[in-house]
Amino acid sequence: MKSFKDKVAAITGAASGMGRTLAIELARRGCHLSLSDVNDTELVKTAELAGQHGVRVTITKLNVADRDAVYAWADKTVQDHGKVNLIFNNAGVSLTVPLDSVKQSDFEWIMGINFWGVVYGTQAFLPHLKASGDGHVINTSSLFGLMSVPSQGTYNASKFAVRGYTEALRMELELASEAVSATCVHPGGIATNIAMAGKVDPAMEKLTGVSIEKQKRRANKMINTTTAESAALQILSAVERNARRVLVGPDAKFLDKVVRLLGSWYQLLIMRQMRHMAGPGQH
Repeated sequence: MKSFKDKVAAITGAASGMGRTLAIELARRGCHLSLSDVNDTELVKTAELAGQHGVRVTITKLNVADRDAVYAWADKTVQDHGKVNLIFNNAGVSLTVPLDSVKQSDFEWIMGINFWGVVYGTQAFLPHLKASGDGHVINTSSLFGLMSVPSQGTYNASKFAVRGYTEALRMELELASEAVSATCVHPGGIATNIAMAGKVDPAMEKLTGVSIEKQKRRANKMINTTTAESAALQILSAVERNARRVLVGPDAKFLDKVVRLLGSWYQLLIMRQMRHMAGPGQH
């Protein structure tokens, strides 16, 4: 896909962060949009910003963990726009919790959005992408889909699953000579609201001796490495190149190399850093 002009893109999680910046950048390039998010107030703002570029923009309040709702949105997108060429399965949430303390309901919550939301979005839009004759699936994994971190086991599980699913999908599409491709996105620290909006289990306060609010602020500061605008440009460039994988941000590129070089031994470095951050008495 060398040009986005007059194409139609569907984006989940479009009310903020990378979803919003992807929408605006695609609109600037002449791409029509079908946007969704659970936050319909901010979704309207995204639509207004994108609509300033003269493209057709439709919006739908959507919980991506609701399979039937996702399929209905895919059908509505084609009804509204006549076709759809790209699906950006971008919606995601975070959960910080030790694996021996995680509630089943919280584990199901994060998997429902981060993994099943991606699966539902892909499966619902795939027939329409094939019908367009020029389609692309863009699924958002994470740097944490390449490496694991203590307290992020549920998030790791969801993002590793997205990676495996998307890589298998890409190969299957190529083996079948379909006019659809797939790219897996691995952002590092992107300046979005995911950390502040995410869940931190009370067990983390006991484990670290740090308040939940302070943990959120610390995490938000740590991920403020790459702007959402820069991330959108890198992702769209990867789609134009038909890249299999895109590492977004210098931290993602650096740590991917560390994991490749050290293999499973990278875990020792992670644990050393975690102990250092915890401070004396918290080992």
